[in-house]
Amino acid sequence: MPKTPQAIRGTQDIFGPDAEAFAFVVDTFERVRKLYRFRRVEMPVFEKTEVFARSIGETTDIVSKEMYSFDDRGGESLTLRPEFTAGIARAYLSNGWQQHAPLKVATHGPLFRYERPQKGRYRQFHQIDAEIIGAAEPQADVELLAMADQLLKELGIDGVTLHLNTLGDGDSREAWRAALVEHFRAVKDELSEDSQERLEKNPLRILDSKDRRDQRFVADAPKIDQFLSDDARAFFDAVTSGLDAAGVKWTRAESLVRGLDYYRHTAFEFIPDEGSEAAGRLGSQSTILGGGRYDGLMESLGGAATPAVGWAAGIERLAMLVGDKGEPLADVIVVVENDELIDRAITAVGKIRAAGHSAELMASGSPRKRFDKAVKAGAEKIVAFAIRDGAEHVRIKADEHATGSLEKLLD
Repeated sequence: MPKTPQAIRGTQDIFGPDAEAFAFVVDTFERVRKLYRFRRVEMPVFEKTEVFARSIGETTDIVSKEMYSFDDRGGESLTLRPEFTAGIARAYLSNGWQQHAPLKVATHGPLFRYERPQKGRYRQFHQIDAEIIGAAEPQADVELLAMADQLLKELGIDGVTLHLNTLGDGDSREAWRAALVEHFRAVKDELSEDSQERLEKNPLRILDSKDRRDQRFVADAPKIDQFLSDDARAFFDAVTSGLDAAGVKWTRAESLVRGLDYYRHTAFEFIPDEGSEAAGRLGSQSTILGGGRYDGLMESLGGAATPAVGWAAGIERLAMLVGDKGEPLADVIVVVENDELIDRAITAVGKIRAAGHSAELMASGSPRKRFDKAVKAGAEKIVAFAIRDGAEHVRIKADEHATGSLEKLLD
């Protein structure tokens, strides 16, 4: 016998209650994005490698270590998408979507990163994603954050708080960056190897380091508030007051950063509260939804300066938090107690489904045991086709109202 192939490491086959929880997340996201009038987009699963190398940044771990890249038959380097934003930005420029600005779009689907699999993290994983492109006003940030907050609430996820920071405008960020380089350069030899490498290229990422060698120097590192311009401070104040008006609870997180130069102003993450059920279920994977404003991204892809803000969340992580959804029962089970009536039952099932009710046909196994099997399946409405005294006999098990409706439907 040939050996059965196994799933690729870091991938998963989703089935049963897990698949129902996954679908619940997607369905809820689709419903909420329609409430907020975000337009649906579908993006290619692979792009030219330069789309991600130029937009995510050559020095990031994603580009240097985690991307699935390959040469196609024409010799062009392609990459399976590791995130959505870069592809959406490319589409915005190459398809002339500027005419729709400000453009609110949302999507979901699989992404790919070659990293060590662990709880809630896979090499093929899935995200939901929402972006507003072409809106420079802080109200766009508020709109996105209110949408994310409502989504989590409608998913039934409690014990989660919005952590919020500002990265300032371009001038503010550059002044802060210079101060951070000076601060960390004085203790360079005591930093972790990763942070020593990041010091000149991407010093903001040192603030987010989990290495204890770095954390003792992060506590007294210069804060962005020391360098905020009046405009940048006003922008952040407008975001926080808007969140208060929208009823979105938030907390300031001064160490929350985005390392790439094109990020500006708002950076945010929704994080489970310490000791909460959400924190217990996710383990070390703390962030369940995150994003920020990336006003400089379009320029890295050859476009004009375009303000934009967005967020993404892992569907697998959200599905872990919504818990066991179970598989829904059929509205009606149609039982064939005599195989001569199988065509009659197939017609009945079709009518029931056409009327908008889920229906299951039970026509296998011992005919005498099928009705009991339907009862054990938990069906509240059962239609059974049998032959009694040489004639077709239809038996309906349901309450009085449902029985009358089914009789009319099957007449």
